[in-house]
Formats: sequence, structure tokens, C-alpha cells
Amino acid sequence: MSTNLQFIKSVSGASVTSLSVTNCFSSAYDVYAVTVDIDKCGSSGDWAFLRFIDSGGSVISDAEYDWASLSMFDYTGFTEEKGGGQSSISRIQFVKSNGGGGNTFLNIFNPNDSSSFTFTQHKSSMGTAGQLIASKVIGIHRVAEQITGLSIVLTQTMNNIKISIYGVN
Repeated sequence: MSTNLQFIKSVSGASVTSLSVTNCFSSAYDVYAVTVDIDKCGSSGDWAFLRFIDSGGSVISDAEYDWASLSMFDYTGFTEEKGGGQSSISRIQFVKSNGGGGNTFLNIFNPNDSSSFTFTQHKSSMGTAGQLIASKVIGIHRVAEQITGLSIVLTQTMNNIKISIYGVN
């Protein structure tokens, strides 16, 4: 896979529980790179998660996602987790309430191909004073349909979030 990136679009939000990027996947690319930067959240820490947007503009929240993760905590050790038949791909980024931000780098494969499942792989990191968290995750949307966008969701309010989409040549 080449590493030439073509900027497509960027969106940001403040004091939101979700942020969507619409009409960002097309037939121009088979692979997309996505960056997600989230500042701290509401009252306690939690994992952000990913849902795709179909060609009709609807956020897909049906039980059509599978994922597996390795979460690495510097203060307690590593954990492996997985979810099948889920309403989202979890473990996008851990977001803390007491400061510190984080970033995620996702690769998304074949979102525009209506005859193929959409696959993801990503890495994320987050840090606060005395705590570092990183994760590596793979995911799949198990329905062959055209995906035109994505939504990052958190159960709490995110102070700031920015999502940038790039096509990969």
C-alpha cells in the first residue's frame, strides 16, 4: 500500500456526544486514512466508538459490527477484548475527564464498494498526568453496502473533537 495521502475533508465540534463526517468516501480510493483527536470529556472516562453512514445518509447502529482490541495501560497492564454482532466498533479512543487528550489513526478499507464488507484497523493513544493508554483494534462492518461517511460517538460530552479524512494512493 502506498503512503501518499490526499486530504479530503475535516470537521470539528465542541461540547458534542457525536460527530459525523458525511460524503467523504467515494470510488476515488479503496483505502482511507482517518485521524481523530478528542479532548477531555464529561464526568468520567469512557471509550469512543465508530459507526458508519450508509448511502442513504443514515448512521448504521444495527448489530452489524465485529471488533477485537488490545488495550495497553501503563498503570495496570494489557487487556484483550472483542465484540461480535455489535452496534458499533468500540475502543476507538479512551477519553478521560481529568485532562489530557488523545489521537487515533484509522485505516478504512473498501467503504465505497457495495459488494464488499468494510474493514478497519486503528491505533490510538491518550495520556494524562501519570496515566498512558494505547490501543490497537481491528474491526469489520459485516454488511456489503456502500458506506459514504462515519460517526464517532461517546456516551458523554466531548469538549473538542476533530476528524480528518484522507484518501490513500
